Amino acid sequence: MVKPREVPNDGHGAPRAGAAVCAQPQPFRTGIQGDAMDFAERATATTRRLLHTLASHDWAPDLAEDIGSARWFRGLGTMLGLGALAVATWPGESAIHAAPAMPLGADERDEFRSQMIQPLALGSDSGKRMRATRAVVPLAAAAERAVVQLTATLGQGDSFARMLERAGVGASDAREVQRMVATVLSPSQIAPGTQIDVTLGKRDSAAGARPLDKLAFRARFDLDLSVSRSGGVLALQQHPIRVDTTPLRIRGTVGSSVYRSARAAGAPIEAIQQYLQVLDQHLSLDTAIDAGDTFDMIVAYRRSANGESQIGELLYAGLESAGGPEAQLLRWGGDGQFFEASGMGARRTGLIMPVVGRITSSFGARRHPILGYTRMHAGIDFGAGYGSPIYAVGDAVVSYAGWHGGHGNYVKLDHGGGYATGYGHMSRIAVGSGTRVRAGQVIGYVGSTGLSTGPHLHYELYRNGTPVNPLSVRFTVNNQVDAAELASFKARLAALKQVTPGGAMASLAPRQAAIGPTPRREIDRLGD
Repeated sequence: MVKPREVPNDGHGAPRAGAAVCAQPQPFRTGIQGDAMDFAERATATTRRLLHTLASHDWAPDLAEDIGSARWFRGLGTMLGLGALAVATWPGESAIHAAPAMPLGADERDEFRSQMIQPLALGSDSGKRMRATRAVVPLAAAAERAVVQLTATLGQGDSFARMLERAGVGASDAREVQRMVATVLSPSQIAPGTQIDVTLGKRDSAAGARPLDKLAFRARFDLDLSVSRSGGVLALQQHPIRVDTTPLRIRGTVGSSVYRSARAAGAPIEAIQQYLQVLDQHLSLDTAIDAGDTFDMIVAYRRSANGESQIGELLYAGLESAGGPEAQLLRWGGDGQFFEASGMGARRTGLIMPVVGRITSSFGARRHPILGYTRMHAGIDFGAGYGSPIYAVGDAVVSYAGWHGGHGNYVKLDHGGGYATGYGHMSRIAVGSGTRVRAGQVIGYVGSTGLSTGPHLHYELYRNGTPVNPLSVRFTVNNQVDAAELASFKARLAALKQVTPGGAMASLAPRQAAIGPTPRREIDRLGD
C-alpha cells in the first residue's frame, strides 16, 4: 500500500502555497493498463457524443416539405443510401432446371404447339396432318348459295337506290324499287337509320348481280312496305298498321320532388320536361308546389299494333291542391302557346306581376347599392331566381330591346295611351324591337346584367314619358275571344280531361274470343 505524500505547511497548520492537496488516495495503475482504460473511456465518450449527434437530427424527414433545405438534403441522402444498400444486398437469381414429367420428342412438341394460339401466327402449319387419299377429288368450282338474306340501313343524306346497290341489288332493280316506293311516299321522307330487309336470289352468271326476290321495311309509323318478285316482275304491297292516338294522361301525388313523383307514376322523361317548363312560365316551381298536391299531364301519344310507341308534345298541364286547381294550362292555337283555362275569355283588372317573385325595393329615393349615394329609384325591384321568365303586363309593341347602360339587357314596351313599361337586368331577351306582344307573353328572363348586385327584375312604368310608381296603375287585360273559338277551347279541354289516366297504355292486341269450358283431364275422370 502506498503512503500518501506529506503536504508541507507554512508552520501554522495551513498548506504551503503552491502545494497540491490530494483529498483521496488514487488507485495505482501500471502504464499499459492506464493507457487502455483511458482509450476505452475516450471511445465511450466519443460514442456517446456520436449517438447524441445522430439522435438530435431527423434523418428521415418528409421530402415534400422544406425542399432545398439542409434537412431535406439529409433526408434525400438517407433515402439514396438505403436504396444503394438494398441494391447492394439484393439476392441473386438463378434458374432451377427440373426434369420434364415425360420425354418430349419433336412430334410431341409439334402436337402440343398445335393446341396453342401460336400456330395462327405461323400460318397454322402445326399439328398432325393426313395425306389426301384417292377418294378426295378437287372441286372445279364451289356451289353458290341460292338465297342471300341481309339487312341494309339507310344513311343520312343517302339515296334509296344507292343503298340497295351497295347491298348487292342490281342497278335496274334498285331504280325500279325506288320508283315504286315514290308512288306511296317520297324517299326523302324515309327516316335515316331505317333498316331494310333484303332477300337476293340466285344469279344467272358468276359476273352478274343477284336478282332482288324480296324487300320489306317500315316506311312510316303506320305503314309497312314490301316488294316481292312474282313471275319475274317486282310488285309493291302496302301493309297498313293499326295505330291508336289516344292521348297519354298521367296523374299522381307530388312527393319530395315533382320529377321523381312523375317518373314513379310512369311518365316519360320528355313529357315531364315539357310539363315543368310550362308550369315554370306561369307559376313558381319553388313556392307554388307542395307535397300532397296532384300533378296532371296529358301528352300526344301514338302506339301501333306492333308494340311501338311515340311520345308527342304536351297538350295539357294541370296542378291541383287541397283548395282547388292551381293551374289548368291548355295548348291552343297555331303557335302552340299555353292558355290558362280560367283566363280564356275573361277580363282581368289589377296589378299584373311581371315576374313570379317578391318586391325587394320600392319606388322612390334610395341609396344606390353600387354607386353609394342617394338617388331616385324610378321603378320597383322584384327578387326572383336567375332565369325566371319575365312577362309582359299587357298587350304592347316592343319599342326597344337591347343593352341600355346600367339597366343591362333591357326591354321597353309601348302599351298605347301614353303608357309604357320597362324591364331591366335581364339575362336574356326573348323579343325583338318592333314586334307585338300579348299580355302574359314571355319577353325575357331574370338576370343580373348592368349595375346589379344579384339576379332581379327592375320594373318601370312611364306615363307620357315620366316615370311613375308602378303600384299606382292597374292594367286591364282583355282575353276576349270569338264565341266559336271559346266554345272549341272549352270542348277541347273537356275532351282531354275525360281521358282515363293510363288508358293509352292498354294493349292493342285483339282479345281472344271466349272459349268453352276447360276439357277434363283423363286423370280426373278416373274418380267418376
